[in-house]
Amino acid sequence: MADLSLLQDSQEDTDGFGVDGYSSESDAIIIPSVLDFVSQDEMLTPMGRLDKYISSENVFNRQMVARSLLDTLRAVSEDERECVSVLERIDRLADDSEPTVRAELMEQIPHIAIFCQENRPSIPFAFSKFLLPIVVRYLADQNNLVRKTSQAALLVLLEQELIERGDVESLVCPVLVDLTAPDSNDDVKTEAMAIICKMAPMVGKDITERLFLPRFCEMCCDCRMFHVRKVCAANFGDICSVVGGEATEELLLPRFFQLCSDNVWGVRKACAECFMTVSSATSPEVRRTKLSSLFISLISDPSRWVRQAAFQSLGQFISTFANPSGHAGQYFRDEANWSETQTHSTNGETPAVSHNPSGCEEEVESVKCLHEETEDRDSPTSAPDDPDPNPDPQDEQEIFNSFQYWRTPLPEINLDLLEKEEKEEEENRASAPALGRKQLEELIENLEPHIDDPDVKAQVDVLTAALRATALDSGLENAFLEPRAARSNPFSSQNPSELLSENTQRFVCCVFQRRDSADDSDVSDGSANPDDERKSKQQDVVPQALLDQYLSMTDPSRAQTVDMEIAKHCAYSLPGVALTLGRQNWHCLRDTYETLASDMQWKVRRTLAFSIHELAQILGDQLTAAHLVPVFNSFLKDLDEVRIGVLKHLYDFLKLLHQDTRRKYLYQLQEFLVTDNSRNWRFRSELAEQLVLLLELYSAQDVHDYLRPLAFCLCTDRVSSVRWTSYRLVSEIIRKLSSCSSLLVGFLGELVEKFCHSRKWSGRQAFAFVCQLSVEEECVSLDQFSEHLLPPLLLLASDPVPNVRVLLAKTLRQTLLEREFFLSSAGCQQEALEHTLVSLQTDIDKDVKYFASVHPGNTRVNEDAMSTTSSTY
Repeated sequence: MADLSLLQDSQEDTDGFGVDGYSSESDAIIIPSVLDFVSQDEMLTPMGRLDKYISSENVFNRQMVARSLLDTLRAVSEDERECVSVLERIDRLADDSEPTVRAELMEQIPHIAIFCQENRPSIPFAFSKFLLPIVVRYLADQNNLVRKTSQAALLVLLEQELIERGDVESLVCPVLVDLTAPDSNDDVKTEAMAIICKMAPMVGKDITERLFLPRFCEMCCDCRMFHVRKVCAANFGDICSVVGGEATEELLLPRFFQLCSDNVWGVRKACAECFMTVSSATSPEVRRTKLSSLFISLISDPSRWVRQAAFQSLGQFISTFANPSGHAGQYFRDEANWSETQTHSTNGETPAVSHNPSGCEEEVESVKCLHEETEDRDSPTSAPDDPDPNPDPQDEQEIFNSFQYWRTPLPEINLDLLEKEEKEEEENRASAPALGRKQLEELIENLEPHIDDPDVKAQVDVLTAALRATALDSGLENAFLEPRAARSNPFSSQNPSELLSENTQRFVCCVFQRRDSADDSDVSDGSANPDDERKSKQQDVVPQALLDQYLSMTDPSRAQTVDMEIAKHCAYSLPGVALTLGRQNWHCLRDTYETLASDMQWKVRRTLAFSIHELAQILGDQLTAAHLVPVFNSFLKDLDEVRIGVLKHLYDFLKLLHQDTRRKYLYQLQEFLVTDNSRNWRFRSELAEQLVLLLELYSAQDVHDYLRPLAFCLCTDRVSSVRWTSYRLVSEIIRKLSSCSSLLVGFLGELVEKFCHSRKWSGRQAFAFVCQLSVEEECVSLDQFSEHLLPPLLLLASDPVPNVRVLLAKTLRQTLLEREFFLSSAGCQQEALEHTLVSLQTDIDKDVKYFASVHPGNTRVNEDAMSTTSSTY
């Protein structure tokens, strides 16, 4: 404070003199005083400064003391006595009356604890004796900031395993349990309960069951504080995962049922969000008989937010029904082992797939084995047991409520008569020609006045897709050769013959029926009999009610009554649901998948595009060729946001196809060079990376005919990152063509002509880098390299651009001269190599001279080589 008073006196003197009367004498008086004050402070020992400011009346000084405690400990770390003295000062500072000082101290506790752990021989028991009691005491501090800081510090200490297990059990856990007592402060109780839930996975099953579980069950029934119940509901799954299945079913499930029927919608919403984790901790019988009906109640909850959370978790909950040993009959040719992706709710595009509890890759069973395993399961038509033995008589009326169905119930229909009519209708439809554009336009024109109706709007969307699809050629072979201009419409890229013959024709026939019907609501979108359609989607893997709710996520009414992005959540979890049901039940999901693939929202199609390779792995080659290839073709002509999904996994999908089908995509690879935004260079970079992988799927002749032009085009890209990946692609093409000498000679000659003799210096530099990479990666034999690439490479020694000569010098010194072949071989090649190296060593450019002269084993050379290469590309 003395320096501030001197500065104030100086300011007053200056103001008295004014600007014109400024006196240098005042300056001469002030500066030495300030310097004296600073010098006196610096002359103090670390402990002296600590004692001086720890009792300061200025709050800022005490905050600075707390902030500099770690530096003080480091300064006196060699003296055990002084270290203990600093820790005693910390205990004194912890009693400070100012909350900001206590909060600042608590922020430094984890760093000080790590220091004490590293210097444990010098200051044993420092943490448990001095620091941990402060953390525990601050958990009940009156100030909210201090409590929050202490809670964060406690979690960090537990994560870093800085607290002994005995201290956790004897010091930390009892305090947290006491803070959740009924007479505790409401805010403190809620925060303590949250800390207990976060600590449970860290402290393990034993401590959680003995110390935390009784209080957790008690807090789940706290009638006064819904905040506490909400915290319990949000962390219910984590507690179940820690204590295991037996404790979950005996103690926790009754509380979970109570929370799911809580009168506060936020509690029920939290239960819906953690439902999958709770289900994973229970037995299959409990999951099927009790949790299924409980989840159905959440899906039909009066609160829209609860229904939204339930539908988002529906696919993940269904994935917990997957067979943990057989993977629901998944088998793809000879590739029986594959890695699963654990189900998580992240903002990425990775699909949700059921996790194997064993944590390792196992050989999956065939479909035949699956049928043997599932013979003893419940009948597909059996309803799950109701956990309530006395159901409300109003439940039957709630079957068709506004939250589950978007139209009135259909009347009873004579099934025998309907089946006969359907067969006749199918025969007539098979012989009927496809509707022309004029007829489709008339239908759309008649429906447009009623487009406000969601049902009518869905019809118009499909008819519009059919109208645009008529412009395409009907046939799979021609579909592969369609120009990219046709991809502006996401619907038009589907196989036209399949689209019109199966889906659209059936839908259009239904439209004709609707025009002749007096009541539009009595006719469904794609089938005259919903009972028959429901029968076609029967299975015995998961409760049918759950699957029916999942399939309803594509209904347009769901977007209006539940969530605008419900279709995206359905698409995200579809691979997990497909893996659970198995390929033998793919017919249950096929219509839903096709609906999602033609959804108007590009985010839905993008999600499917990112996961189509996973779905192909699940379904196998036959189902993939029949049902996924048309969808894959449509994604190839979609928006760039969708195309990037299939491009990132292009190799993963194409390797699962038959060789003949896979070869047809060679014609479409060039379309990836064209993007909606020319600045989207990452799209082209991803293409180059995928082409490197695709080389193994095609013959040398196909690589030469189709992939070679793409590689040369990408090598001239404006973005260096794309070119770098393309140079590696060119070197891998050389490796691929090495099996055919005629193709290799022609490719190397073209490489020399396009790059070594290029008018642009970047092309000549690229040639030098490709040569270096080809030798380092052993893509070509040294004899062929010496014959076809070395002579034009040495000609670059007279290149007028120094950057080209720099890369040439590094290629000769760091790559070629490291091979015994070029050192021991006699002849003109060796003489030319030595002559070129000598000329580079006397180059006028110092960088060229440096890289041509210094041995490549020098570390500095390697670092400079990388930096120079990066700067020149």
